[in-house]
Amino acid sequence: MAQIFINGNRSAGTINKNIYGQFAEHLGRCIYGGLANADGSPRADAVAALRELGVPVLRWPGGCFADTYHWKDGIGPKETRKAIVNTNWGGVTETNAFGTHEFLEVCRQIGCDAYISGNVGSGTVQEFSDWVEYCNMPGRSPMADLRRENGRAEPFGVRYWGIGNENWGCGGNMRPEYYADLCRQYATFLRSYAPELQPYKIATGASVADYNWTRTVVEMAWRQIDAISLHHYSMAGPSPCGSATDFSRRELYDVLRSAMRMEELVDNHSRLIKMHGHGKQIGLVVDEWGTWFEVEPGTNPGFLYQQNTMRDALVAALTLNIFNNHCDTVVMANIAQVANVLQAMILTEGDRLLLTPTYHVFRMYKAHQNACQLESYAETRLLEGEAEGLPDLQVSASRQADGRVLVTAAHLDDAASLPVTVRLGGVRPAAVQGLVLAGAPGAHNTFEAPAAVAPRPLNTLPTDDGFTALLPPCSVAAFTLTPA
Repeated sequence: MAQIFINGNRSAGTINKNIYGQFAEHLGRCIYGGLANADGSPRADAVAALRELGVPVLRWPGGCFADTYHWKDGIGPKETRKAIVNTNWGGVTETNAFGTHEFLEVCRQIGCDAYISGNVGSGTVQEFSDWVEYCNMPGRSPMADLRRENGRAEPFGVRYWGIGNENWGCGGNMRPEYYADLCRQYATFLRSYAPELQPYKIATGASVADYNWTRTVVEMAWRQIDAISLHHYSMAGPSPCGSATDFSRRELYDVLRSAMRMEELVDNHSRLIKMHGHGKQIGLVVDEWGTWFEVEPGTNPGFLYQQNTMRDALVAALTLNIFNNHCDTVVMANIAQVANVLQAMILTEGDRLLLTPTYHVFRMYKAHQNACQLESYAETRLLEGEAEGLPDLQVSASRQADGRVLVTAAHLDDAASLPVTVRLGGVRPAAVQGLVLAGAPGAHNTFEAPAAVAPRPLNTLPTDDGFTALLPPCSVAAFTLTPA
């Protein structure tokens, strides 16, 4: 029997709700047919599903698309908007029917904050500065007047701004020194137009373990930035890396091992930020993460449409547990992507919509948002064979403002159930409610069977200092402890 220890008297801090953020790029069917209709209007069923999920922040318009996007193409009467070719993703026509106003209306309906990635790769300082003014200027100015002409009297109040995207790659193939100088320049002109709304400036950060990029950008631009990003995708090998649904046991554990690497990356990049940030509190924003597999057979290879299985659910659970436990440094994260692309929350087909196993994990973990992280420890055993070196169990825990405690656990063994005893220190619950998501590693939902993988109740038994439960193979569990 495994043991989980929860220390209700010790915490690393508050889990920023933005760790549970999402990402929407003009890529495949993420926007049109996913988040929005063809005319750019919000898709009601998608918005409702994301509102239920409690999405705190949504990143847009990319991704690689961001550094080819010129925001003025996406404002004004739709019949006069400039159509362009999406050269990054599939070479399809982008109508620009979904632009700044449409994106911020989706955010309003979901109830989330907006995180806009600006164009550094092919744009200008003036263009980016104008976008901030257009969104945030309350008084009279050229951009504020243009916003009013387009039907919005009051400012949108966008706080989070990304200074480019992957400028080491698709955003310009820049060297870190060159990007750091650009970052300083761009950040200087991202102005505040109200005392209560200071732009939160997020520098383009590293790909995976490019520690030199983080070191250089933080050292050179620390005065001008509030955070720096990190991108890491969980894969079984070089991209593309096998089927999303038809995979071997080795591929299962290679992907989970890749997901677990996030702990090392967060530790190392956070350490560099602290070393070179001259004492300033600079946050880490993991604004692209998730699984990346081959596209579904018969779909456009440039659309990155993949199915979503229990393997993806385990990746989500492992990664969110890591972010929760590093809440002292990770201030935001944005899984890629919200609909129909990579590790999506929702999949759509015509007017039909289904919720993926990853969606269910985010919903089970929702109460961690803005809760006080609690120290937790899992007494684990190391798996063997193809899973060699991986623990069978990984956990995180938090206490909400009303005293409820949420304990979340990922059980990685695909062969056997795991009895667990949860021991509580400084926590005395009156009741425990368990929920579990489980299935074969390749199990997934389809439009014919949309609830094949869905949460179900998990029985618990009280003990003198906690409770016990039986975790199925390949499962994600959430225990809500109601205070006495």
